[in-house]
Amino acid sequence: MFKFYVASILAVEIAALAALPAVAPDAPVLLLSLVVPLTLAAALFAHRRFENSLRRGLARRLSPEAIASYRPRQPATDTPEELSRSIVERAEEIRRALEESPSDEVRVEMCALGYRACANDMITLTHLTNEALPNASFLRRMKLRRSRKKAIDSLTEARRALPPGALRAAPQERQ
Repeated sequence: MFKFYVASILAVEIAALAALPAVAPDAPVLLLSLVVPLTLAAALFAHRRFENSLRRGLARRLSPEAIASYRPRQPATDTPEELSRSIVERAEEIRRALEESPSDEVRVEMCALGYRACANDMITLTHLTNEALPNASFLRRMKLRRSRKKAIDSLTEARRALPPGALRAAPQERQ
């Protein structure tokens, strides 16, 4: 959205500069044309500054305990397809995070927590799918099985990305 807003503002500025000689022939168009690169520079500077401060603030508030204890505010009315999509997204994010820095101990522990949450959701997905299969049409059964298979495959890939022993007891639990 940022790119869209900046492009819109720049397009309006350029259109105004193009129409300016027709409206006010004595206007210093060359001098006013410096507004376009200044606007672009200010937008990029502001975007970079606010994005970095937002990330730093978010990183301070995140902890493994906060992630593990997070519960959605809405009641759990997930369909099997939505739950499968959620598992696939989280498993891919776990895999990506471990590819970036596989030796970071904190990241590995957080990914292991995320993997455990995905595994718990996989149990729920299996239960929801098994409940829906008997009453479902042929196409619906195919969709349910396909969504469950996608979740299983992505969870398997996330498990392969975890280092050996990552799913054993966490350091806090061993003490």
